[in-house]
Amino acid sequence: MNRPVLETERLTLRLFQQEDAAAVQRLASSYEVALNTLSIPHPYPEGAAEDWIASNEKAFEEGRTINFAIVVRESGEVAGSIGLVLTPQHDKAEIGYWIGVPYWNRGYATEAGKALIDYGFREWNLNRIDAGHFDRNPSSGRVMQKMGMQYEGRLRQSIKKWDEYLDVEYYAILRSDWAAQTR
Repeated sequence: MNRPVLETERLTLRLFQQEDAAAVQRLASSYEVALNTLSIPHPYPEGAAEDWIASNEKAFEEGRTINFAIVVRESGEVAGSIGLVLTPQHDKAEIGYWIGVPYWNRGYATEAGKALIDYGFREWNLNRIDAGHFDRNPSSGRVMQKMGMQYEGRLRQSIKKWDEYLDVEYYAILRSDWAAQTR
């Protein structure tokens, strides 16, 4: 299967490789990253990065998920992850992302997200891409808005993270929205 590489002004988005495991382990081990993501545990277990990268490869080959390493072009450093969980029977996907704390507030999530949305509509012929964030993380909502997504609503106490029920705010962008933005 074709292994996509996306280029932006400052970033390269490419599939994860086992050589990225040390960077993923270091960045995902941060409490602040785990706090606002659904699936990153804290503490982050030793060896979890290698296992996660291997599972990404299998999910990509099966056409279920595409997770990209967000690589800063200038330094070659992995700054985080962004990906699509595909639902082909409905021509849609959910976008998810995390950025390592040392790379926060640089616009990397927005830049990577715009590239991934473009990729999803162009290459996967999606009709809808959606995303959610915990209500305690409004910064992520601002990123989604900057990606061109529209607010759709809140699901109250729909996720349980570390024995706390959390509200989730949902955003989406449709192919027609994207087409209007890219004209």
